[in-house]
Amino acid sequence: MKPILKSLIVLFLLAFALQSCEDEDDVAAPAQLQVNDFIWKGLNELYLWQGDVPNLADDRFSTQAALNSYLAGYSRPEDLFQDLLNKPVSKYPSNPIDRFSWIVSDYTVLEQELGGITKNNGVDFRLTQVSEGSNELVGFVRYIIPNSDASTKEIKRGDLFTSVNGTKLTVSNYQSLLSSDSYTLQFADVSGSSFVLNGKSVSLTKTILEENPILISKVIQSGGHKIGYLMYNGFYAEYDGRLNQAFGDLKAQAATDLVLDLRYNGGGSVRSSTRLASMITGQFEGKIFSKRQYNFKQMAGMNADDLETLNERFVKDIDGTALNGLNLSTVYILTTASTASASELIINGLKPYINVVQIGQTTTGKNVGSLTIYDSPTFVSKRGINPNHKYAMQPLVFKITNAADFGDYTGGLVPTYVKTDSYRNYGVLGDPSEPLLNLAISKITGVAAKKTQDDGVDLPYVSDSKKINGLRNEMYLDGAPKEFVKTILK
Repeated sequence: MKPILKSLIVLFLLAFALQSCEDEDDVAAPAQLQVNDFIWKGLNELYLWQGDVPNLADDRFSTQAALNSYLAGYSRPEDLFQDLLNKPVSKYPSNPIDRFSWIVSDYTVLEQELGGITKNNGVDFRLTQVSEGSNELVGFVRYIIPNSDASTKEIKRGDLFTSVNGTKLTVSNYQSLLSSDSYTLQFADVSGSSFVLNGKSVSLTKTILEENPILISKVIQSGGHKIGYLMYNGFYAEYDGRLNQAFGDLKAQAATDLVLDLRYNGGGSVRSSTRLASMITGQFEGKIFSKRQYNFKQMAGMNADDLETLNERFVKDIDGTALNGLNLSTVYILTTASTASASELIINGLKPYINVVQIGQTTTGKNVGSLTIYDSPTFVSKRGINPNHKYAMQPLVFKITNAADFGDYTGGLVPTYVKTDSYRNYGVLGDPSEPLLNLAISKITGVAAKKTQDDGVDLPYVSDSKKINGLRNEMYLDGAPKEFVKTILK
């Protein structure tokens, strides 16, 4: 046999062998396992704690067939997803490391939720146990969303309810009762330490509702100060322009101080948080506001330019429109246990630069963020998405710190001045006499705050309307980060 022919045969056999190996590794999962296959591969590539979950290890399954065998053990994709999260029950039985990742069966709904669009009747409420250890619940109306069904009904901030459709609210039934498209709330009054039905009720119907997160924006004159007050209830990128306009109005009215009310803000876009911080200040353009860190696999594949994209920097404009900065050296921020994620990022990110006076209660403690993961070649965009299902994940993929590299606040950010946002002292939001706002005004002006009825004890939290309607405590990235696309496809 001629040497050239022998060489060609050897090359052919080698190529065939290599192709056979590639085919074994790249063989598509069976149709019934496509969703489970997507979940495992997406988390294996991008999940923040991929290296801490044994079943997500790169060498856990030697072949696609072995992976398929494992995936076939889960009939529900949601169960597989939960089992792959970093929740070592033996180590953290009541407080798992990952408290915030989730999965949905329809990414269209997820995308709407991240933009503040939900099926909603307009009542923002908090649910607590009526007492420590009780199975019974009471709901407190925190505010009413404008242009909603509730905005046309006799219901307001401070109203209490203990029953839905004539059924007493409990830990075991509240989700089914309050997830319905329509229901009737039965109101109650406080009687000592008890809640007693008062005979009043209101019927409500959910519609597709887009909530403007800028609930209140005004200037309060007090003691020679012009105090800007902004109640901001969600970091939705679509409203960044209107937020900038609101700051323009505060600036036009020569606001000397700012009280930023984030007590019911569960978070949202990292970019929106950076922009808000830039509006509060304005004098730190180009300086680092926050830093992200991904899992080891992603970080190892990044070059110097990629690493720079992990820094969020103070900006001077929003999509070409000049930013309305107040150039403040102190900001007053109102918080509760519902203040989370991008809201906490504002507090932590500003601390290396200006004086942040936090008033209210300790925040949630979410120093990690997520990204929408699709069943597509890059995972981070819908280009080439699998048309056979609409599942998507919102897993935690990064940890975040401020410019001083501080980000350890999983126990929550502790207020400078403690004040309970209690049903016993609910006032009118935006009114100078409302307890938390009044305390902030007193710290600005030096005039003693008004005394209010406040037992200082908060009833045990169970849930709230945002969580029930799909708006979770969130801090997420907008769009497909180019550093991810490069490392995934390299």
